[in-house]
Amino acid sequence: MTSKLDQLREITTVVADTGDIEAVARLKPVDCTTNPSIVLKALGTPMFADAIKEAVAWGKKQGGNPEAVSSAVADRLAISVGAALVKLVPGRVSTEVDADLSFDTEASLAKARAIIAAYKDRGIGQDRILIKLASTWEGIRAAEVLQKEGIDCNLTLLFSKAQAIACADAKVFLISPFVGRILDWYKKSTGKDYTAEEDPGVISVREIYNYYKTNDIKTIVMGASFRSAGEIEALAGCDRLTISPNLLDELAKDEGKLERKLSPESRKPDPKVSVDEKTFRWMMNEDAMATEKLAEGIRAFAKDLGTLRTMVQRELQLAAA
Repeated sequence: MTSKLDQLREITTVVADTGDIEAVARLKPVDCTTNPSIVLKALGTPMFADAIKEAVAWGKKQGGNPEAVSSAVADRLAISVGAALVKLVPGRVSTEVDADLSFDTEASLAKARAIIAAYKDRGIGQDRILIKLASTWEGIRAAEVLQKEGIDCNLTLLFSKAQAIACADAKVFLISPFVGRILDWYKKSTGKDYTAEEDPGVISVREIYNYYKTNDIKTIVMGASFRSAGEIEALAGCDRLTISPNLLDELAKDEGKLERKLSPESRKPDPKVSVDEKTFRWMMNEDAMATEKLAEGIRAFAKDLGTLRTMVQRELQLAAA
């Protein structure tokens, strides 16, 4: 009997949500996704000790404001993690624009272009990279411009259909609707436990998937942020699923039957609509869960980015001593 992971791979593109080089080499996903939290964790392993030394040595040669230098070194380290992952997967690696730029379209554009240029300097083409942006109105607008420039984007921290519709309007390459964080909010709000079929995060992704397929929207739906294998199984058949190594291992050990839950052919009527900025902001305002989780996610990623920059400052100071 084949494992549930192998069965899943037959109907869904499996992506690893990690910067763990050993796990990626072992589990062989098609793509990898990273974020500031994942990058920070990866840099804490011996695998990237040499990359940290190289980036610090590079930083010592840079002039200018110390904060700007530490930020540039942190960017260089994020690219080092991404470049290592590119060598292990046949597809793409998602690299995130700084969370503290989530409400600044122009700054997000500049950072995204700099990320692509940094990968190019290492011989990695933009066809191997997805630029990851928060699904704020400003982030979606930046993605719209980047897509026109041929730079494919992954819109993350997506918790609502309003965000998904705006991303579709912008013709972004891929969205990452979150599952587990939605469940977290509802469990805290209601005090209830949910089965996989009742899971509000699962239901949200299913509704977005149906809306896209019914209206022939080409944007890829990649479910993310899973709390259990049951949530993953409930979305079997989704375009892509980005999964942490521990859940990939759990699926690999399970030889039960995996039932397909999502298919492009199974569509329910859901008329296509568009959203302007006013409508988008009102829809988000009316969705307490999406508003709170988006803000919380941005804060968490910004905090980890700050931790990385502080670590870099410390390393630069030690190198200068």
